[in-house]
Amino acid sequence: VQLVESGGGLVQPGGSLRLSCVASGFAFSTYTMAWFRQVPEKEREFVAAARYTGDNGHYADSAKGRFTISRDNVKDIVYLQMNNLKPEDTAVYYCAATRSVMSAWRSITAYAYWGQGTQVTVSS
Repeated sequence: VQLVESGGGLVQPGGSLRLSCVASGFAFSTYTMAWFRQVPEKEREFVAAARYTGDNGHYADSAKGRFTISRDNVKDIVYLQMNNLKPEDTAVYYCAATRSVMSAWRSITAYAYWGQGTQVTVSS
């Protein structure tokens, strides 16, 4: 199983980035996919999740209205479009896969597979 994130980098406040996560080695289309983020010395926190059906995403309050999660069940890729980025969005962003129920999506313990992370830095 592999989850490989890309698309991170340095961006100015107000800018945009699109993160990608390419999955392999498991039945991607049957898993809920999510994005988490983590800064040093803090717990990894939920950002967004997309059900295997690809319907409306579920978001942390910090991401609502600025971030959009989407997925391509043919290419086995999940995306996170991030707009109007703020310095507090600076973190390592991870994608993850789960088959847990929706009530568990915000918990890191619900996820079976994780990527290695991609750094996002928002700074002028």
